[in-house]
Amino acid sequence: MPPDITLPDPASAELARLFARGAAFLGARVPILGGAMSWVSERHLVAAISNAGGFGVIACGAMGPDLLAAEIAATQALTAKPFGVNLITMHPALDDLIAVTLAAGVKHVVLAGGIPPRGAIGAIKAGGARAICFAPALSLARRLVRLGADALVIEGSEAGGHIGPVSLTVLAQEILPHIHEVPVFVAGGIGRGEAILAYLEMGAAGAQLGTRFVASVESIAHPRFKEAFLRANARDAVPSVQLDERFPVIPVRGLVNEGTRRFLAHQITVRDRFLAGELTREAAQLEIEHFWAGALRRAVIEGDVETGSVMAGQSVGMVDAIQPIAAIIAELETEATAALAARLARAAPSPPGE
Repeated sequence: MPPDITLPDPASAELARLFARGAAFLGARVPILGGAMSWVSERHLVAAISNAGGFGVIACGAMGPDLLAAEIAATQALTAKPFGVNLITMHPALDDLIAVTLAAGVKHVVLAGGIPPRGAIGAIKAGGARAICFAPALSLARRLVRLGADALVIEGSEAGGHIGPVSLTVLAQEILPHIHEVPVFVAGGIGRGEAILAYLEMGAAGAQLGTRFVASVESIAHPRFKEAFLRANARDAVPSVQLDERFPVIPVRGLVNEGTRRFLAHQITVRDRFLAGELTREAAQLEIEHFWAGALRRAVIEGDVETGSVMAGQSVGMVDAIQPIAAIIAELETEATAALAARLARAAPSPPGE
């Protein structure tokens, strides 16, 4: 063997093997996706994740087609690496957003917020791109595969923002042993490389992280928003509370602050006005839903971390520094490799005489 060729150590080689399927699907060096977070997952963060070897994803959110087209173009100006676009399935202009994304040459479209409407997955695939869908249960995972999804994300309730009721540890046990036709990426509460490794060994193709990337140098989140992450513990990231089942509240995980306390008081006031006959049920529901209008932007962009919505996953307790994206990804890889190396060392036979 020529002296200038160095083989990877066994742990690095094994991690590369576990990474291979997800990395090939995404066209990235490592199968680590950035979670699509409104106001946060924009051109700078997305490009930084992709440039560092991961896979950035633009959060379209409520953008219209023209604004999304501009954001995609701005991201492409910052990276030549692959990235994706996350579209909300309930968006009234979903078909136009898909068309804009395909026209820009984006090869991965993430459909979030519900079961995709008929034809959305087909339109993405017909345009030469891959469709990634969220699967909150095994039955829905199988249905999405039948509908043509090219990959799935299973996101546990540990995640920040809008969440489902089931933890990732349970979803992984429910889904990973049974879905092999397409890559499955795990999300929710992931903050260290050892956790990524564990899910890879269970059959996952990769992982999606959001909270760790919010607290990065490249994130445009306000310094006070990032500082809130540094101060927080896992127990500080809690789902929004629903006071009365007659007025449903979509669960959103974020850091407890004055805003969350006011929201509970607001629900009490609205409920009492409904009971007094001052509001119809529909009007009361709207008053509850409108409480958080603009609250995420106030927190992320303006730095109002007291009354704004500071969405964060339970992995926020593992955020102890504001790091460059490349350092975060390298740290995750190092942790996973070290865990594998320790395991291989334990499994190695003892030298003779010991």
